[in-house]
Amino acid sequence: MSDSPKLTHLNAAGQPAMVDVGQKTPTRRVARARSRVVLGPDIMALVKEGDLPTRKGPVFQTAILAGIMGAKRTSELIPLCHPLGLDDCQVRIEVDGEDAVLIECTATVTGKTGVEMEALTGASVAALTIYDMCKALSHNIVIQETRLLEKTGGKQDFHHAG
Repeated sequence: MSDSPKLTHLNAAGQPAMVDVGQKTPTRRVARARSRVVLGPDIMALVKEGDLPTRKGPVFQTAILAGIMGAKRTSELIPLCHPLGLDDCQVRIEVDGEDAVLIECTATVTGKTGVEMEALTGASVAALTIYDMCKALSHNIVIQETRLLEKTGGKQDFHHAG
């Protein structure tokens, strides 16, 4: 049973603990995550005319900035995450069908621990920002399917098969 997967954020006594990465060798690590936001056909019709202008600024441009800011602050939001100085963070938003947008966040670091949580946080915060900025038009917006698409550079690479 010693080869079976174990939770890494628990110490020998079963209490929450930060993972000690002190002995690890820094490597280049990249993670890409995606969130899908279903806006509905009425809001999508406005999106197709161009980035929606609001008093807070253009929706997608603001969401991109929020996603990057969220990724940079992941360790302040998620307990036990290591603070990372990201080498790069890119957020991209594109139309997905007749009623939704896809948000992809790619986070990169040269370090001793992965950036999956940063990529997931970036995609999530960008999705929440779109919701916040569009909620005056509809509360039927749905944020769905936030997931890790791929990660490289750690102990084990991951690529979502879909």
